[in-house]
Amino acid sequence: MKPIKLLLLLIVLLAQSQTSSARFGYHVNLTIDGITDGKVYLVHYYGKPGPTVYISDSAMFDAKGNAEFNSTDIEFVGGIYIVLLAGKRTSFEFMLNKGDDISIHAVESKIPEGIKFTNSPENDRFMEYLKYLKGYNTKEEGYKKGLAEAKSINDTNEVRKKAMVSLKELSNYRLEYSKKYPNTILANIFNAMQTPEVPEGPHFLADGVTKDSTFAIRYYQSHYWDGFNFKDDRLIYTPLYDGKLEDFFAKWVQPTIDSQEYACDFMMNKVRGTKDLFHYTLWWLTNHFESSKIMGMDEVFVYLVEKYYMTGEATWLKQDELDKYVDRARKIAPNVPGNKAPEVKLPNIKTGKMESMLAQKNKYTLLVFYSPSCGHCQHEIPLIDSVYNEVLKAKGVKIFTVATEGEEKDINEFIKKNHMEDWTNCWDHEHIGDYHNKYDVYSTPVIYLIDEKKIIKGKRMDHGNVARMLQMLENKEKEKTKAGTK
Repeated sequence: MKPIKLLLLLIVLLAQSQTSSARFGYHVNLTIDGITDGKVYLVHYYGKPGPTVYISDSAMFDAKGNAEFNSTDIEFVGGIYIVLLAGKRTSFEFMLNKGDDISIHAVESKIPEGIKFTNSPENDRFMEYLKYLKGYNTKEEGYKKGLAEAKSINDTNEVRKKAMVSLKELSNYRLEYSKKYPNTILANIFNAMQTPEVPEGPHFLADGVTKDSTFAIRYYQSHYWDGFNFKDDRLIYTPLYDGKLEDFFAKWVQPTIDSQEYACDFMMNKVRGTKDLFHYTLWWLTNHFESSKIMGMDEVFVYLVEKYYMTGEATWLKQDELDKYVDRARKIAPNVPGNKAPEVKLPNIKTGKMESMLAQKNKYTLLVFYSPSCGHCQHEIPLIDSVYNEVLKAKGVKIFTVATEGEEKDINEFIKKNHMEDWTNCWDHEHIGDYHNKYDVYSTPVIYLIDEKKIIKGKRMDHGNVARMLQMLENKEKEKTKAGTK
């Protein structure tokens, strides 16, 4: 009797152990016919679509094609996960929730079709949706073919009409699913995929008479995130979020510093209280604005670091990682557009006399950091010279250059070759300048536009946008003068 009681006790403990692990993490039994050995991975998305995925777990198949994933990680939240066979020879997606204890059966030669789930109604419904989506895609291919073969406008319109009906059916499918199975992963994914529908009809300003020409844009912008459940961290483990952030900031937020900063705060307030969404959103925003090609957007990067990193909200970062963000922001902060330009004082390579950039008496100064051995500089400097002679010189622009490296002979040859004699050309052969930190010069060329009050008006410029920036500044000045005379 005692051995039997001990066996029963072990069975109970084993059951409790599996229940406990499923409660906090997941337990997945996988069987794939046609496989007798080898490794299999459980991978997941993290904000981005494929092929950017991350390994969550791994297991070995036995001789019967069985493998097991088991986790007791209390931090696990769930999302869209992927079974990926070693060698990437095949894979399939499925929904995995915290506490799931499910079984999956498939035939290798028939993946992704024919996958069977046990104890997972949501994945049964997911398989039904994939089947529906396959039919929808088949129709779409037919419509594309129909448009290509259309012989008249009527033919084209007829095909487009059918395509719109099919798209509406897909939208209704997702809406009905979301209503029937609220707060499931798939329902929240469907809701997150929704796009705002702008109300039809004329829209007017507050006076009730003047038509509001910007209504559609403002409505779309303000309702862009309506369907996204920011309290569901599982959505970060899907391929949706990164693309929506990119689309939102590129298309629906004005490319001004104030608008972008306001949108950043809007997004951070949306994800506040979550773990993964908050982490990813702050990472995405800082990376996006630090690497932005739009002039001045590094000021938004500085804003984010000061408001969120330096106040202790990036709790997941180690101190050395945090220090890198803070150090980067401090290097950028002195040279964002709108700030007073830091001094650059170096010897003139021709006369040996110390030249002060802030002492230059002209309407605008184009501050150029270059190296004579830099391939990009060899391409860019002659183009700047062309723009200078054609446009900039007549607008009161003077050019102040700093050769960041190079021998005196090489620099003088570069100046002569590129017709730079009319410029103020300095060099730093004794390494006394602090311009690396002041102007964030760690590669060349780096170009700034500075006005007569020595305020930075443009940074990271090139020959193609200097003239446009000057024209914009002149237009603003004219508008300001005109407004002052009224």
